[in-house]
Amino acid sequence: MADNTHITAALIYDFDGTLAPGNMQEYDFIPAIGKSNKEFWHDANSLAEQQDADMVLTYMAKMIQEAKSKGLSLKREAFQESGRRVRLYDGVREWFGRINAYGAERGISIVHYINSSGLKEIIEGTPIAGEFRNIYACSFLYDVDGVAYWPAVAVNYTNKTQFIFKINKGVDSVFDTKEVNRYMEEKNRPVPFRRMIYVGDGTTDIPCMRLVKNFGGHSIAVYNPDDKSARREMNTLIHDNRVSHVCPADYTEGSEMDTLVKTIIDKIAADHRLALLETPKA
Repeated sequence: MADNTHITAALIYDFDGTLAPGNMQEYDFIPAIGKSNKEFWHDANSLAEQQDADMVLTYMAKMIQEAKSKGLSLKREAFQESGRRVRLYDGVREWFGRINAYGAERGISIVHYINSSGLKEIIEGTPIAGEFRNIYACSFLYDVDGVAYWPAVAVNYTNKTQFIFKINKGVDSVFDTKEVNRYMEEKNRPVPFRRMIYVGDGTTDIPCMRLVKNFGGHSIAVYNPDDKSARREMNTLIHDNRVSHVCPADYTEGSEMDTLVKTIIDKIAADHRLALLETPKA
């Protein structure tokens, strides 16, 4: 069934609310500083409002301030340890191997990416970290003793879109702005937009979901299966032409998500075969 011309497709995921319920800081870090989730996010967002600052930068600043005040470790390893306590949605651990195999049977190499406003160091501690070609997320700068002291990367809802273009052109580095801005013919780009599937859960993902959809790819809005009213709210994204599909964040075999992504992979394979038939013969 597979064509002899191998192609690449990308599955790009937000993390919080997409692969795991809630926010990653709420599993371990926020309880460790002795605050409720509501208190921590209120303080971070109030600081952003007072200083007219970016909410991602203020939550990162609050993490450093609160950890220092409570004598908690700010080393990368401590954040990674927090990641080991994050609960993933049903089926996430087995998802990657199954989808990779499904794509391979159809001549498609599936690559997975994270594009998140959460913390890269925490994601690195989760059991699925090794499944991703790259994790684009917030991260800290570390001093000579390995202690976090300043934001290195802050990913908010608009600058998330830059990573879609990096994936499109095969640029892994966050630092490298030269290659991502270099002109490259669409046919030479490693991952065309039409072979992208973007999976997100909320407003911070809308620019990316709309971008991928508008360029011929597929965007999927997911919601917590335990939230009975969420699907109705998410359906407005379809009505507003921002996403292609809405389904529960259930990644088990045979789920709505499983069927949907496999169907999209089938379409990518069929579109590729059709394009080959339309190519003039020498």
